[in-house]
Amino acid sequence: MTRITSCLMILGFLTTSASSAEPVSSAAWPNWMGPARDGISRETGWKTTWPEDGLPVAWSREIGIGFSSISMADGRLFTMGHVDGEEFVWCLNASNGEVLWSHHYPCGLNDNLHEGGPGSTPTVDGDHVYTVGKEGQLFCLNVQTGKVVWKVMLRADLDVPLPEWGFSSSPVIEGSQLILEAGRVVSYDKLTGKKNWESAPHEAGYGSAAIFPRGDNASMIATLDCDGLRITKLANGEQVAFKSWPSPFRTNSTTPIVDGKFIFISSAYNVGSGLFELDGDSLKEIYTSRDLRNHFNNSILWNGYLYGFDGNSNLGRVVQLTCMNFATGEVAWKQRGMGCGSLMIADGKLLILDEKGSLILANATPTGFEELSRSPFLTGRCWTIPVLLNKRIYGRNAAGHLVCVELPR
Repeated sequence: MTRITSCLMILGFLTTSASSAEPVSSAAWPNWMGPARDGISRETGWKTTWPEDGLPVAWSREIGIGFSSISMADGRLFTMGHVDGEEFVWCLNASNGEVLWSHHYPCGLNDNLHEGGPGSTPTVDGDHVYTVGKEGQLFCLNVQTGKVVWKVMLRADLDVPLPEWGFSSSPVIEGSQLILEAGRVVSYDKLTGKKNWESAPHEAGYGSAAIFPRGDNASMIATLDCDGLRITKLANGEQVAFKSWPSPFRTNSTTPIVDGKFIFISSAYNVGSGLFELDGDSLKEIYTSRDLRNHFNNSILWNGYLYGFDGNSNLGRVVQLTCMNFATGEVAWKQRGMGCGSLMIADGKLLILDEKGSLILANATPTGFEELSRSPFLTGRCWTIPVLLNKRIYGRNAAGHLVCVELPR
């Protein structure tokens, strides 16, 4: 059965109202990079020794072309995909993959040098789920039914052009605000869609915003667009500091990693990475390095070390998983053989999805790469970060095959 045929079969039994979802547990992964927006799960109680014939598949589902990751809350799984000229927001039962509702709208594929499709991840907050489409369709949907609560068309509202690879920033909810990097840093009221403030226009990036506190009790926003690293006040959008960080192909695609007053950014195409200290209204350089050049998937900071993929997707055979000291930029180790993959950290372990679809579990330690287990998982191009929740692993490939596997306990 082809992917399109499978998707059309799904669409045949969709309804406009939601079925009831039986929660797997109270644990949640409500947005891009998880509850703390750091790519780390503290979930325990699963075994690190996996079956020789691979992890058992609990369910799978065709969701359409794209690179949108998944978010989950109260037994519901949310993701996005492109099917035959339309973009879909899916709400699935996380237990069995049953479609609870979908929301869809016309949207171009934008298959520029890759399969295309949505790259933003839905954000769940209370009774609402927020999504960003490839062409800038910002929606607030009811979690239970998928009904549109409000919508904003970003290009018109912000007076910005369509980025070369479309809009990919995932919504960040902080208090009553929804924050996006979308050719401007912008804040909307999360309940009404009314715009609170917007920054001056700039060359859009493809990562998301990072929110962090400052010593004077004022929260800040760090964003990496294709002009550079930008620090903005959450309350009113006033720019506090800026560090030029241009990309030769306008492809700055990662989310800044903030640890106290230190901010780490990384870009591909031999630009590299940098650590900066926010000092008043300036960003003081601590170091720059070409040893960790993230193309589009973020590194993860764990116990003082960064773990991420160094290199470009078009040269996947030479991309290396890298462990680097956050404070100094010193490389602890590098490991080839996984292509331009992605990873998260769970219970102190690296959960890696390599570019060709294998799941790999390894210790998150600076002493060296220590593989613990691996399992077949997906086929085709795999650039989207996997998610471990409730002793299951969820992941998708670019073609839109979404799989859920069970971990041994």
